[in-house]
Amino acid sequence: MHTPPSLQGDGASRFWRERRADLRRFVSRRVADRHEVDDIVQDVLVRAHESMHQLESPDRLPAWLARIAANRIVDYYRARRPFDELPDDLAAAEPEDDAVQALAPCLPAMVERLPDTYRDALRLSDLDGLPQREVAQRLGLSLSGAKSRVQRGREQLRHLVEACCRVVLAGSTIVDFERRVAAAPCKRCDCLRPS
Repeated sequence: MHTPPSLQGDGASRFWRERRADLRRFVSRRVADRHEVDDIVQDVLVRAHESMHQLESPDRLPAWLARIAANRIVDYYRARRPFDELPDDLAAAEPEDDAVQALAPCLPAMVERLPDTYRDALRLSDLDGLPQREVAQRLGLSLSGAKSRVQRGREQLRHLVEACCRVVLAGSTIVDFERRVAAAPCKRCDCLRPS
């Protein structure tokens, strides 16, 4: 999620419209009634506005909004059925789990599109789960060299993902995403094509 350098000024209106769209998508995946979705999103934005003074850093805004929305969704289900248990997916899962799991199958194919130097380091470290010291040994690099390749590989992978999808982050965690052009599937993320 894009965070502006300032939460006020010329770009603020566009920024908040984008956050409203992000929140609407986030909430509508968890609440079926579109009128309730609109009410929840509006409530989240009002609560955020009223508590903006508590926000320590504008960089934390996406995670903060996602947390307010998740709490508001829980409140919504509690108010609707005060004597029923919450749905398992709300009580057990963090909101970002859905998006991460939906995007995860696409990542190995995208890793394969990276240059060999970064692909090998990223595959060993992130897909095979090897410690970076082991990655360094296997690739004949110093530990700092291996760390650098993994970090650069992750950055290139991020660019590939963002070329195909609009990604919403809370900190460094993906909380939501959507393909940039739904009518023209991206050649880089075949797994996101409708079947």
